[in-house]
Amino acid sequence: MAVPFPEPHETKLVPPDEAEVGLLGRGVCTAVAPDGGLTPLQRVLIRALFDSMTGFPVDPDAMAPITAEELALALRDRNEQFRARIVQVMLLCELILVPLPPEVSSRVEAFAAELGVDDGLLRVARRYAEGSLGLALIDFNRNGYTADWDPGATDHLHTSQALAEAWEMAPDDPALASRWAALEQCPDGSLGRRIWEFYRARGFTFPGLPGSAPPLLAQHDWVHIVADYGTTVESELEVFGLIGRAIPDPRGFSLLAMVIGLFETGYVHAAAGLFEYDRGHLSQEGMAVRLADAMRRGALCGRDLLAMDWFARADRPVEEVRAELGIVDKSAAAVAAGSVGPWEPGGISPYQLGAGRERAAAEARPYDSYGAAAADDASA
Repeated sequence: MAVPFPEPHETKLVPPDEAEVGLLGRGVCTAVAPDGGLTPLQRVLIRALFDSMTGFPVDPDAMAPITAEELALALRDRNEQFRARIVQVMLLCELILVPLPPEVSSRVEAFAAELGVDDGLLRVARRYAEGSLGLALIDFNRNGYTADWDPGATDHLHTSQALAEAWEMAPDDPALASRWAALEQCPDGSLGRRIWEFYRARGFTFPGLPGSAPPLLAQHDWVHIVADYGTTVESELEVFGLIGRAIPDPRGFSLLAMVIGLFETGYVHAAAGLFEYDRGHLSQEGMAVRLADAMRRGALCGRDLLAMDWFARADRPVEEVRAELGIVDKSAAAVAAGSVGPWEPGGISPYQLGAGRERAAAEARPYDSYGAAAADDASA
């Protein structure tokens, strides 16, 4: 039976102390461990998440088991939002398992039930465990960030027509394309000018033209600029880690689950109108630290960055917009682990660099990477 949520005057709102973090660590490790014990990726991710999000270390190998009821009782003075975020940590550490054992899915559901949390991604995880990827996609759409998509509430996208679906393309919207192209006239160092350079360097097509990304997906490109992340697959994991954790509605977590399915496990074959799966990127060295830091930055931001009217901020310096949104600097650990910005070596993929050069040649203009360079092409 679920432990009731506390009354507002009884709710504990301060960050967890070391003792409570230890209880949370025990709960997460117990809930997500397969029969053979935690996997290496689970261990490194749990360490990184707790260190980044709480400031206290957790050693997964030293966590004594705890029952779902014991954890829920220990969190009886925590509200639904706090408990939901703990369940999402469990989900994240569960969704990286391939295959996903049914017993892990059932155990995480049991912990969620005792905590009084009903997250739609629990059903997605169950479908993964059953091997029903098609049904999992249906549950994703029913329970994720875009489940309540409102075509009439998309003024921030500046499309000429309402979009019936969240990830709908807009390949024939000259006014939208012109708005993007006009960002070239924004002041040097401004958000608008920098994203115009970002697109030019990578050969990206402006929204509103054939071959462009869906307007909603293009919203995340601005986050690459304000949060200082490159455009390799690893950086995409960071961007969506930040975005997914920043959205106040817990359903925003589905965006992070989506890219984990795309770029780590392959459970998601295609998504967001443009992305296609490419497995194993979270498993790369340093990526757990980078993702955990991105989630920390998102939690401190606490805004829906996909719902921003970025054009309204286009003339302002990037640093000013970053400060307005509460996007703090990356941690030293994330930078040491390889996190790079869009204008640094490693901040652009070789494919994107080639696409930028090809487009420049096709338009009979000199190519300018604006400082961006692939990891193996620092001379660009």
